[in-house]
Amino acid sequence: MVRLSKRVEYGLIALRHIASQRGAEIVTAKEISDKYGIPFDLLAKVLQRLSKAGVIVSHQGVRGGYSLALDPRAVQVSTIIHAIEGTTPVIAQCMSDGPASCEVFDVCTIKSPLTKVQANIERAFMSMTLAEIV
Repeated sequence: MVRLSKRVEYGLIALRHIASQRGAEIVTAKEISDKYGIPFDLLAKVLQRLSKAGVIVSHQGVRGGYSLALDPRAVQVSTIIHAIEGTTPVIAQCMSDGPASCEVFDVCTIKSPLTKVQANIERAFMSMTLAEIV
């Protein structure tokens, strides 16, 4: 089963919260952490990765926090996942770790169909936007 990491889940929750704030309101990591019970340190790291990827803007200072850098309709879920994890979740170990990680890779009869399933998962993440989550 394909499973999103807690980091990605927390990132999507945070982005949904930020995007749901009408206008250019700045949201703090503490506010998000407190509202959803997300560990602050982990959330701060996720938000830092999203900021570095240009999905959100980090505002420094006393009234600092985060705001969206882009229109939610322009942010693909795949972009969010890649910003946080660096890769899309995979359904088989050989797809992430390579053929050497699988003892039966050379005789495997399911790698071709699973590759198609993986491509469909990646297409789904690429076609869905943050606006659909908000």
